[in-house]
Amino acid sequence: MTATTEQHVNNPFFARIWPFVASHEAAAVRVLRRENLADLSGRVLEVGAGVGTNFAFYPASVEKVIAVEPEPHLAVRARAAAATAPVPVTVTGDAVEEFEGDEPFDAVVCSLVLCSVSDPDAVLRRLHSLLRPGGELRYLEHVASAGGRGQWQRFVDATFWPRLLGNCHTHRDTERSIVNAGFEVHTSRREWTLPVWAPLPVSELAVGRARRP
Repeated sequence: MTATTEQHVNNPFFARIWPFVASHEAAAVRVLRRENLADLSGRVLEVGAGVGTNFAFYPASVEKVIAVEPEPHLAVRARAAAATAPVPVTVTGDAVEEFEGDEPFDAVVCSLVLCSVSDPDAVLRRLHSLLRPGGELRYLEHVASAGGRGQWQRFVDATFWPRLLGNCHTHRDTERSIVNAGFEVHTSRREWTLPVWAPLPVSELAVGRARRP
């Protein structure tokens, strides 16, 4: 693998709170993480690995995972998680926009990360180029809700939420961006991971599988 100069992301507040949030993640989200990784095989690129929450869920059919995490404090924790993963995992400090692989990947995994990148359309086009033809994008992402919750998402996105939570934007039409990047969505559904009445703007997730034609 070759890579350009690492471009670190500096989110010190988020890096302090995310390990606690990840360790207390709702059981429903853990179930979706496991589903998102089911039946993967070959070489996998994971984008925005965080503290390595996904690593324990990779099936034995995966040959190797390259996980990119540009926030240095989170990357340290991800490397520790990689040491006990059931499959080989290498964690790099690259930003995905700058990452270059020496051969195409069989799959790309995005888990709660496309909400936080600066330009999701550009990132998805880059991921499309890193996959082999027929390669798969697996995604588990916060998505824009409708109605009153959507209005609440737009409000928090314009005020405090991205500043506190690592540039997370809750009201993104992520699946439209996936299609616009050239992927074909094969399966997709929405899941509520908290009660509908819960005030958090990130209760609704999209889980799906898309392919590079």
